[in-house]
Amino acid sequence: MSIVAKRLSVIKPSPTIAVSQKARDLQAEGRDIISLGAGEPDFDTPQHIIDAAKKALDEGMTRYTAVNGVPELLDAISAKFKRDNDLDYGRDEIHVSCGGKPVIFNAMMASLNPGDEVIVPAPYWVSYPDIAVLFGGVPVIVDCPKESNFKLTPEQLEAAITPKTKWLIMNSPSNPTGSGYTEADLKALGDVLKKHEHVWIFTDDIYEHLVYDDFKFKTIAQVNPELKSRTLTMNGMSKAYCMTGWRVGFAGGPKEMIKAMTMVQSQSITHTAAVSQAASIAALNGSHDFIASNNAVFKERRDLVVSMLNQASGLSCATPEGAFYVYPSCEGLIGKKAPSGKVIENDEDFVTELLESEGVAAVHGEAFGLSPHFRISYATATDVLEDACQRIQRFCGSLS
Repeated sequence: MSIVAKRLSVIKPSPTIAVSQKARDLQAEGRDIISLGAGEPDFDTPQHIIDAAKKALDEGMTRYTAVNGVPELLDAISAKFKRDNDLDYGRDEIHVSCGGKPVIFNAMMASLNPGDEVIVPAPYWVSYPDIAVLFGGVPVIVDCPKESNFKLTPEQLEAAITPKTKWLIMNSPSNPTGSGYTEADLKALGDVLKKHEHVWIFTDDIYEHLVYDDFKFKTIAQVNPELKSRTLTMNGMSKAYCMTGWRVGFAGGPKEMIKAMTMVQSQSITHTAAVSQAASIAALNGSHDFIASNNAVFKERRDLVVSMLNQASGLSCATPEGAFYVYPSCEGLIGKKAPSGKVIENDEDFVTELLESEGVAAVHGEAFGLSPHFRISYATATDVLEDACQRIQRFCGSLS
C-alpha cells in the first residue's frame, strides 16, 4: 500500500516551477538555455529594505511572532490598503502568511466544503484550481479568450454561478496574460455578484503596482463597496517590491474569514519569518520611487518582446496592461513540423520543441487552462530577451 495520500492524485506539480527546474537541469549539463519561465523580477531587493532587515537582526528580531505577524506589520498593511485602495482593514481583518500561495491555501482550506464550486477564469495562475481541488472544491473553469482580452465578462459570470458556488477567483493584472480589469469591468462584474449573496470573491492583486501606459489599477471591493463584506483582497511583497525570496503575502477581509485562516496557519507554518516581517514594514512604509523606475524598464522589455514575437512567423501577441508576462498565441503553427520531425500538435509540443531546438524555456498555455498559447516572462535582462526572441523567430521560421 502506498504511503502517498489519495488526495495527491487529483493535483499535479506546478508547471511553472517544473519548467524553471528543467531549464536549470539543462544548464547544469552545459546547455545554452534561456529560461523565461519564472515570474520573478531580476532586480535586487532595494537597499533600504535590506538595511531594515539587517537592523532587525542586530536588534534581536529572531524569535517567534504572533501567528498573523507583529502589530507594526499589520498597521503597515492597513495603511497600504487605505493609501492604495481606499479600503479600511483593522488588525483583526488582516492575514499575513509566507507568500501569496499560502494565503490562497489557507483561505480555501478554511472555507471549502466538499462539492463547493470555485469559478476560475482561464487563463489562470496554475495553482488556483489545484488548491481548490485539494480541499474538495470543484473548479468551474470559464474560458476567456483573446477576443475578450482574456477577461471574464458579466454574462459569463452570470452563467457560471450556481447554488453551489462558494468563490470567484480574480487576478488583475493577470498571470499569465498581463490583462487588467478596468474600473468599468469591475463595476459590471460587481453588478452580477450583488445579485448572488452566497458568492465570495478572492482577488489576487499581487501585480497591482506593475502597470503600464495609462492603465489605472482598481480592486473589486474598492469599486463595489457593497461586496467588501465577502471579498478577500490579497497582495504581497514578492513582485513590485522585488522580495520573492522573503516570502510575505497578505490579505484583508472580514474578521470571521481572517480568524479561520489564522487558525489554519497556527497548525501549519505558524508565521512568516520575523526578519521578513521587518523587511516588509520598511518596504510598505518607505520610499516607493524604485517601483516607477523598475516599471519603466519592464515597459521597454514588454514593448520589445511584443514587437519581436509579432514578427515571428505564425505567432500573435497582444500587448498586456501589466505584470511582466506575455501570452502569445501559437495557433498559426499547429500542424507544422519541427526540424526534429515532430509535428506540432499543441502548445506543449511547441514549447518542448522550442526548448530542444533553440534552448528557450517557456510555459505551455494548457498549464494555464487556455490553448494554444504559451507564457513568457520578460522579467529578465533586455539583451537576454532580445536573444531569446531571435531564437523564437528562428524556430518559428524553421517549421514547415
